Amino acid sequence: MKKLLTILCIGLVMTSYAQEFEISAELRPRFEYRHGYKTLIADDIDAATFISQRSRINFGFKNEKLNTFVSLQNVRVWGDVTTLSNTDKNGTALHEAWAELLLDHKFSIKLGRQEIAYDDQRLFGNVGWAQQARSHDAFIASYKPNDNNRLDFGLALNEANETLFDADYNVNSYKAFQYLWYHTTVKDFGISLVLLNNGLAFEDTNNEQQVDYNQTIGTRLTYSKSKVNADASLYFQTGKIADTNVDAFNVAGNVIYTINNKFKAGLGVEYLSGTDMNTTDNALKSFNPWFGTNHKFNGFMDYFYVGNHTNSVGLIDVNATIAYQKNKFSAKVMPHLFSSAATVVDNTGKEISNDLGTEIDLVLGYKWTKDVSFQAGYSQMFGTETMEVLKTGNSTATNNWAWLMVTVKPSLFKTTFRKE
Repeated sequence: MKKLLTILCIGLVMTSYAQEFEISAELRPRFEYRHGYKTLIADDIDAATFISQRSRINFGFKNEKLNTFVSLQNVRVWGDVTTLSNTDKNGTALHEAWAELLLDHKFSIKLGRQEIAYDDQRLFGNVGWAQQARSHDAFIASYKPNDNNRLDFGLALNEANETLFDADYNVNSYKAFQYLWYHTTVKDFGISLVLLNNGLAFEDTNNEQQVDYNQTIGTRLTYSKSKVNADASLYFQTGKIADTNVDAFNVAGNVIYTINNKFKAGLGVEYLSGTDMNTTDNALKSFNPWFGTNHKFNGFMDYFYVGNHTNSVGLIDVNATIAYQKNKFSAKVMPHLFSSAATVVDNTGKEISNDLGTEIDLVLGYKWTKDVSFQAGYSQMFGTETMEVLKTGNSTATNNWAWLMVTVKPSLFKTTFRKE
């Protein structure tokens, strides 16, 4: 009898599967002092100071066949509505709402509003620094034959609303995209390949909306062994944007060396091609990191590619990193030397120096508990006259930026149960 009961119990366990449900939250207020952030400060402009906040509530569910996730968020600036207001300026937005169907142990599909992030987030990233972050309405099919290989196919098709006939797409976003991303690991090396076909709507000479597609093709390599971590990437862009031919590229490389269990040091360089200001060629040679987390790159003051500097003279960024970490405390200093990748001319049409200036970033961090962390930063831009041509403002003024951020990410409720 005991053996029979044991067999029945084992059978029940084998025919049931674990399910997990979790409710979590995120509260992230951030104070900022902006005096030359994103662009050089003008002489008659005072610094901006404010506190913004991201507030999220997340719901997650998963079992052996299904993962689902819903994230609601509110993004606000302290004081953007009155204390007695019965409405909110930005309201509550649906940041993510997706389902992932695990068809078998190798193949899955994920559909809905979702963050898309790959590799170092240069081309696809969640833009986590921005309080609203970035998410896409997309479909992604993933094939994972083993732990060392993964192939993703993604697509998006955007419309402004439901219609009975074809209508113009006037949202400030892409019209459609399709991409392939492949990653493999071979011993100490990681290799990623990407192909992105990105469709942008525009009005032709007859004021009719058309869609042009541009392509980004490239690879990223990583190496990690002992005390050395390194990466290199190369991307090309071709196709058309608003009936203009695209011919651009991006190449980058970084090396980080672990000095001891507290200190790391690194060197990096990135070249993003640009278009000469005095060109007569009908081609766009400016590289665009379309959906990347651009705040992560080219200095934290966001002078380049964070809602700006697209279709411009490109960028050469030579940078270094010195990082320290002990227990719950961390510190990092990152100087950047900036110059344009293409020709810059002044208002008389004369070619001028490509030197754009130097930025120094300092970031401090303290992880108080597993749910609460503190971060603070200070950055200063030492611009040049060439930077004034691109950004206006005064390069000789003190252009600086400081911030303080608290991130609270508790798990409010979590349970695991079995379903037969």
